[in-house]
Amino acid sequence: MRPVELLAFLVAAFGMIKLIVVMTQPQGWISFVKKFYAYPRLTMAVSLLAALIILKILLVELTIVQIFAAMAFMMALIATGLAAFAKEILDFSQTILKKKNFLSRAWPLVSAWTVLIIWVLVVIFR
Repeated sequence: MRPVELLAFLVAAFGMIKLIVVMTQPQGWISFVKKFYAYPRLTMAVSLLAALIILKILLVELTIVQIFAAMAFMMALIATGLAAFAKEILDFSQTILKKKNFLSRAWPLVSAWTVLIIWVLVVIFR
């Protein structure tokens, strides 16, 4: 199995497990999520490291432009799911954006997106 196939398999397996748990024992899923986010800085660091490793694996077979195109597909799917909870999402967003330290808390994400956006624009327009 190639690394990109392994990644796809892991996403499919994790997705199936999540669906089964959420449909049969939603509180079990909440318990997992609480543990996952119990240490936000650690979660952020591990997630960013995972993102970098996954990006490296993907770049063996895809370009950054292709990866961004695939992200457009995922964004559409995520928006479809979040639309069912529009009021809650909007309330949550307002709460987060009102915090004065929003950007300082989100700097790893903001930095990663900035680098990736610049990278894809340079590739497209060079």
